[in-house]
Amino acid sequence: MTKKGILIVISLCITAWVYWNGLSEAFLRWGKQEEYSHGYLIPLVSLYILWEKRGLILSAASQPLWSGVWLIVIALLLLLIGEVSALYLLIQYSFILALIGLSLVTIGKGTKYTLAPILLLLFAIPLPYVIEVLLTAKLQLISSSLGVDIIRFCRIPVYLEGNVIDLGVYKLQVVEACSGLRYLFPLMSLGFITAYFYKTSFWKKALVFLVTIPITILMNSFRIGVIGVLVDYWGISMAEGFLHDFEGWIIFMACAIILFLLIWTLERLTNKGGSLASAFAVDEVPIASNRSTTNIRNLSFKPSLVFILLLITTGVGIQFLDKRPELYPENTPFVNFPLQLGEWKGKHEKLDRSVIKKLGMTDYLLANYENTEQTSFLNFYVAYYESQRKGVSPHSPRVCIPGGGWEIAEFKRIEALGHPVNRVLIKKGDHRQLVYYWFQGHGRIIANEYINKWYLFVDSIFKNRTDGSLVRIVTNIKPNESLKEADTRILSFMAESEPQLNKFIEN
Repeated sequence: MTKKGILIVISLCITAWVYWNGLSEAFLRWGKQEEYSHGYLIPLVSLYILWEKRGLILSAASQPLWSGVWLIVIALLLLLIGEVSALYLLIQYSFILALIGLSLVTIGKGTKYTLAPILLLLFAIPLPYVIEVLLTAKLQLISSSLGVDIIRFCRIPVYLEGNVIDLGVYKLQVVEACSGLRYLFPLMSLGFITAYFYKTSFWKKALVFLVTIPITILMNSFRIGVIGVLVDYWGISMAEGFLHDFEGWIIFMACAIILFLLIWTLERLTNKGGSLASAFAVDEVPIASNRSTTNIRNLSFKPSLVFILLLITTGVGIQFLDKRPELYPENTPFVNFPLQLGEWKGKHEKLDRSVIKKLGMTDYLLANYENTEQTSFLNFYVAYYESQRKGVSPHSPRVCIPGGGWEIAEFKRIEALGHPVNRVLIKKGDHRQLVYYWFQGHGRIIANEYINKWYLFVDSIFKNRTDGSLVRIVTNIKPNESLKEADTRILSFMAESEPQLNKFIEN
């Protein structure tokens, strides 16, 4: 191995050490979430591509580019922000930038052949939980709707309520695992790899990659529809156990086949004299050429040494950051929340342990309140998180409501008792409910979930705190009742409950 090769290996080892927190978190999520289980294969595929293109890389190597040093400076700044705020996504994206920077400071213009394999690693990075929840909810609704259309096409009577497919005797719940994300991320990775090896114009490459999204949605909907038909004929066992999982593998393989049929069709329509073999032929470049050897031996070491020095300095700084414990404010348990609030008398309700574990909250309040005349009822819910550093956070009702079969008829952001709230009118058949919700913590009450995330990020850096709460109030609207009366009822309850609530949510 040449001196330059040894320097590259040393740089990669130091990079892995500096980015260990973010890399290990991604590795854990590959094992915990089936949506990202393909992540184990992505680095191996990247290494294979680099090995297969090694002749081109060595022949194209040039003097190091100092722009790579500036890129690593940007990457390390992102790394520090990610470490302080515990936003693993920033750390993992920073790692990709660092690898590109390493390529620039070692082989210079040869980076044009290493860029795609490095960018492929993006498909191994798990999405933030907040984006994952939003995407899952949207895909669930789309897949449920299209799946029901397929069932109806088979002349089977069916009713859809949110993500629940009602076949009469049986009801199928389209859960998060059936949203299609398990197919989407692996198929997009396959589409990117295929587009990379596909020797054609850019628009064809882009089409091959982008078409993986509608293919996944349509085939996942087809799977849900087929399961519905099988359940209607042969019972609920068709939607459980091995057969259910095996159907998933069949659908993924069908998605891959459709992708390659698209490429075959493109070649037949736009390249009549060509073939798939020629479109995916590998360019053979001699590895041990004189030019390649000369290029590698004559490369400057200075940018690489600066790269290593910056990495080591940042790595040492991170060791001190990791010793900074997060501040957890003292929280009074919500079991002590008063059940008598003025004219309102409440009764605690409990969530299933599986739901609590899934939501990841530290503490919660769920209570039904009624007024002294027993003519008005409210549901009061507060989800408290002492830390949101590991990605857990309150699920926005705006995302969860449609999954329960409710339709959002009206959504407004209003001022109530001097602070912003989200006011949502929801409907299910003839039933109507009015929902108020907001996010509260660190002395702030915020309605917009994205602004709340921004403040959470800022406070994680400057206050070393990521605690916070979601507050939600729901009331049924009676058949002959106006919206104004429902608003008045909620505002009356807020006036009684908020002074007490402020004692339980730390400023």
